[in-house]
Amino acid sequence: MTKRLDLTGKNFVLASKSPRRYELLKVFIPDLKVVFPEIDEQSIKSDKPENLVMKLSQEKGRNVINKGEQNVIAADTIVVLEKELLGKPEDKKEAEIMLKKLSGKTHSVITGVSVFIKDFCFSFYEKTEVNFYSLTEKEIKWYIETGEPFDKAGGYGIQGYGKIFVKSIKGDYFNVVGFPIARLYQKLKKNGIKLL
Repeated sequence: MTKRLDLTGKNFVLASKSPRRYELLKVFIPDLKVVFPEIDEQSIKSDKPENLVMKLSQEKGRNVINKGEQNVIAADTIVVLEKELLGKPEDKKEAEIMLKKLSGKTHSVITGVSVFIKDFCFSFYEKTEVNFYSLTEKEIKWYIETGEPFDKAGGYGIQGYGKIFVKSIKGDYFNVVGFPIARLYQKLKKNGIKLL
């Protein structure tokens, strides 16, 4: 029988700048604290996107632990279209290019999660397939003007205005929002970590 680690009421730290991850985790971690990780993401490489997001989440978590924090949850999300990684667009032109690429196609949203609790740690990834309707030039330009694409991998937010572009989804919706919350909860339970 797995020994349960009771962390009910304990403080947790989210190593992420994403407000969407914060809102999702707050559902069952009310006293969640946020500490921004400081890493050079461009220096972290991997041949497989699944391994890359886990490496990125691990580095974010370690960085925050090195700042003196405990009970750290870290995550990183990427969008993959036909083996091309799509990060956050830096300007309107880059956002337009990304949205044109996603138009009428299926892409993968992959989130890596790493959890550090005392001497215990684990990582996993979640992958969701998202299919877009074909987008018109007018739709793309309108969407860019909303300002929504610029802090999101792939240049869109499924929970915002971008929801009108999504034809179908296979997998965890909340993973596309930014965090596979149910998968994390089940992983914690399986490893004997009590939160509720």
